Amino acid sequence: MPWEKQFDIDETLERAMQVFWRQGYRATSVKDLVSAMGIHPGSLYPVYGNKRALFIRALRHYEAMFLSRFDDYAREHSPRHAIIAIFEDIVADAMRNPDYSGCLLANTTLELAPHDAEVARIVATGQGKTERFFLDRIRAGQASKEIPVSVSPTQTARVLLGLLNGLRVLARGKPERPVLQALVRHAEACLA
Repeated sequence: MPWEKQFDIDETLERAMQVFWRQGYRATSVKDLVSAMGIHPGSLYPVYGNKRALFIRALRHYEAMFLSRFDDYAREHSPRHAIIAIFEDIVADAMRNPDYSGCLLANTTLELAPHDAEVARIVATGQGKTERFFLDRIRAGQASKEIPVSVSPTQTARVLLGLLNGLRVLARGKPERPVLQALVRHAEACLA
């Protein structure tokens, strides 16, 4: 009887992404993946390829999921508040969840990007889109007079990207509200 896929590819990819997100690439074994995905080990390779190929798909899935939230922030908030809401939501998530995993893109930046050109490109794309979101929100905020025109859009977008990445790392490694809130307040100050 020919091999037949007996599982939902998107659902199992989501599960794999969650494992990589919690544990990192190197600490995740194929056994961890097939267990979390609920698939037979022999099904992994024909559908997803090897562990690295699965990780690349999971990282791209995460990037698309994370970046789609920017549309929600832009739709639900004024330009300035859209930026601040991202920072505040990270703090809230970290405080609510003792097993907070940070950001898969930021985690991957630290673990793999320096050693893997393809991974570095994916991370750089995600970082670039994040910076672009900040840039667009700053310009929209200046147009609506919510953000002063004295704020440099490009420079501030880059500083916000750095603050956001720092916040993500600290939220995972040192999730103390005063430390995290200091970065939120600094992001607010950048927009004043």
